[in-house]
Amino acid sequence: MNENRPFTRSVDDRVLAGVMGGIARRFGWSSTLLRVIYVIGSIVSVAFPGILVYLVLWLVMPEGE
Repeated sequence: MNENRPFTRSVDDRVLAGVMGGIARRFGWSSTLLRVIYVIGSIVSVAFPGILVYLVLWLVMPEGE
């Protein structure tokens, strides 16, 4: 984990807004695996909280370079 790397949305690893790609890059995780886990977690929680969290992160996280 690189503590000096800021939370930013990914520009080159994005499916929708780059939120999951940015989080995966920050922690050194696989972006595909993180997306799959996030979608499964959202479905299990009746989707609304997962969608809401994603939208908030989209608005709060700055776009990376």
